[in-house]
Amino acid sequence: MSYLQVTWTDPATGARGYLVIDRLVRGVSSGGLRMRAGCTLDEVRGLAEGMTAKEALNYDPEARYVPLGGAKGGIDFDPYDPKAEEVLTAYLYAMSPYIERFWTMGEDLGLRQSTIDKAIAKIGLQSSIQAVYPLLDDEQKARQRLADAFNVTVDGVSLDELVGGYGVAEAALAGIEHLQLGNPTAMIQGFGSMGGATARYLAKAGVTIVGLADVHGVVANPAGLDVETLLLSRDSHGGIDRTKLREADVQLGGGKWLDVEADVLVPAATSYAINASNAKSVRAKLIVEAANMPVTREAEEVIDALIIPDVVANSATNSWWWWTLFGDIEATAESAFAKIGTNMRRLVAKIVDAGSPRRAAAQIAADAVKEIEQKF
Repeated sequence: MSYLQVTWTDPATGARGYLVIDRLVRGVSSGGLRMRAGCTLDEVRGLAEGMTAKEALNYDPEARYVPLGGAKGGIDFDPYDPKAEEVLTAYLYAMSPYIERFWTMGEDLGLRQSTIDKAIAKIGLQSSIQAVYPLLDDEQKARQRLADAFNVTVDGVSLDELVGGYGVAEAALAGIEHLQLGNPTAMIQGFGSMGGATARYLAKAGVTIVGLADVHGVVANPAGLDVETLLLSRDSHGGIDRTKLREADVQLGGGKWLDVEADVLVPAATSYAINASNAKSVRAKLIVEAANMPVTREAEEVIDALIIPDVVANSATNSWWWWTLFGDIEATAESAFAKIGTNMRRLVAKIVDAGSPRRAAAQIAADAVKEIEQKF
């Protein structure tokens, strides 16, 4: 049972928005805000529950950062619509009492952190994560540390856009090693912050990226795509610049992403992307959930693949914010990647030998939640 559920209607456009706080820890919850046409309260509720688990999975009794409760926000509106920023600002204004005291939030599907920060400033709030400030030992130093980290770039891409996908790539590499896949290939559905960084760091590790999908369709090449060129030329919504494709690259329709043959499949876009209607088309040996809830329960029952669940695979973005803010890591790419890699490999190792990695991750999270609640 969720702690709090809020439904909002934009008086100007009729857009619906939702906030679900699944649990509070030390009076605060954590979870991003997504914007997509068709977003529902049930979806946001499931994501909030997942955030509780995602926070808890990274609990370290020796660390300064104590995992927060889980929450999630969602807006049922097209992020490409010219009125999207107006709707976002109106939603955040309506939710400002919760952002001030209970809900720390950041970018998710359809939204960039810079867009959220602009709207947060416009409505007069300090920050999208100001609810956590009272828990900090030295707020000024902590905020400066996080600001410094957000100013770091790695080969032309900001660190905050890379940490989540770096974690997904590390989870995928651990899965590849577990399955002993030789010369692995990967198909990545979604090329935003999460999918783009996943593609970069899998490619850097020697995995051949044979397919990428964005909102406009699929690009593929069995010999491998030029990930770095496509990454540095994508638009603000993760759209691939087709003028940068090479002669051997092939363009396919948006519904063809499961037709691209690959050992590793990374759904990094929408929830429920792999469902009962298309599950039998999945041929990958390893699925790594970069998106939130991309594989439905019905689909998972018929898929013959190792699935590394979202609460593990895509938890790095959330944790990186808090590790940096609370001072468990320094405001550098080296410190961030070292911590993410170590933590992700540890978590994946704990779940891959279980009959159900998803159930194993849920049990680890539940045990951590109990321990946290007993202490705090």
